[in-house]
Amino acid sequence: MLPLILGLLLFFAVHLVPTSPSLRQGLAERFGEPAYKIGFSLISLIGLVLIVVGYHKLQVMPGKNPVLWDPPSWTRHIAFLLMVPAVILLVSAFVPSRIRTAAKHPMLAAIKFWALAHLLVNGDLGSLVLFGSFLAFAVYDRISVKHRTAVGPALFPSGPLNDALVVVLGLALYALILVWGHGALIGVPIVSFAP
Repeated sequence: MLPLILGLLLFFAVHLVPTSPSLRQGLAERFGEPAYKIGFSLISLIGLVLIVVGYHKLQVMPGKNPVLWDPPSWTRHIAFLLMVPAVILLVSAFVPSRIRTAAKHPMLAAIKFWALAHLLVNGDLGSLVLFGSFLAFAVYDRISVKHRTAVGPALFPSGPLNDALVVVLGLALYALILVWGHGALIGVPIVSFAP
């Protein structure tokens, strides 16, 4: 559990810096904007690696990750549904569209859908810590951006074609995750094609 917690602390600590504009500006002025961005990225990456390694260890080490509740099977259907807007919002964070403009901060919205979906279907302590932390941070950060009037993604001309592109790419990504990605990258296959 220690690597997971350490990774979460590092990852969220560095992501809390932008929620305080004066702290972020002070660090950027002291070390320079390029050094600040490099440091931010490195600490984020180290935190993310620790999160992945820590969570994986919890899943494969018997007795280290107690099950707190056994989710009913119907929660899987809700999780599948929640992941559809999650991946579409994730794609919209990178593609100019009216969807991105309407969501304002689509990456945070995607994280909230993703975390909630995974909390519904995982009853172990490690999952509660991991997905609960991401959900809490995304809610906090969304409230924070309202109070500091942070801008969302840069606005570029977009129209129905971009919206359609976001939805198609999002659904394609969702299909890839269902069929291959979740099993290959996470080690937990979602869809089985065995007879």
